[in-house]
Amino acid sequence: LDILSPPNANPHEHFNVADDRDQLLSSLDETIQENLGMAMIFTLVSTLKDNAEQLVQDRKDVVAKQQEEVLLAAEREENKKFHGTAVTPESFLKWREGFIKEMEDKKQRDEEDRLAELKKAKVKEPARLTGRQLWESGLAGKVDEEDEDLPIEAVEKLKVEAA
Repeated sequence: LDILSPPNANPHEHFNVADDRDQLLSSLDETIQENLGMAMIFTLVSTLKDNAEQLVQDRKDVVAKQQEEVLLAAEREENKKFHGTAVTPESFLKWREGFIKEMEDKKQRDEEDRLAELKKAKVKEPARLTGRQLWESGLAGKVDEEDEDLPIEAVEKLKVEAA
C-alpha cells in the first residue's frame, strides 16, 4: 500500500504527503485488521482522510498556540510597567522620609519666593500717605473749583427749551 500526491496538487501549508506518508500508513494498520475479509476501500479512504484532517488540524493548533504564546508574552511584557515595587514597612518609611524632606524644601522655597515678591512689591510701590498725613502736610483741601472735568463755557451756552 502506498500513498502518492497528485502531480498538479498545490502544496498545503500544514500537510505534505511525502513527509506524512509513514505516519498515515501506520494509522491504517488497525483499520485493516478490523476489516479483514471485507471490502474496505471506502473505510480505508475515510480513515485516511480523517487522519490527514486530524494531522492538519493538530498542526494548525500548534501554530495558533505558538502565536498565542507570543501574544501573551508581549502582553505580559506590556503589563510589567503597571506593576511597581511591593510596599514594605521599610520601603514606606524610606519613601516617607524623602517625601517629608521634599515637602519641607518646597515649603521653604515657596516662603522664600513669597518674601522676595513682597520685597519687590515694597520697592516698586511708594508708600502712600494716609488721609491724616495728607491733611497735616497741607496737600489735602487745596482743590480749585475751576479744575473740574466739565467745560463750564460749553454748559453756559447750552439752551434748554420746553416743548
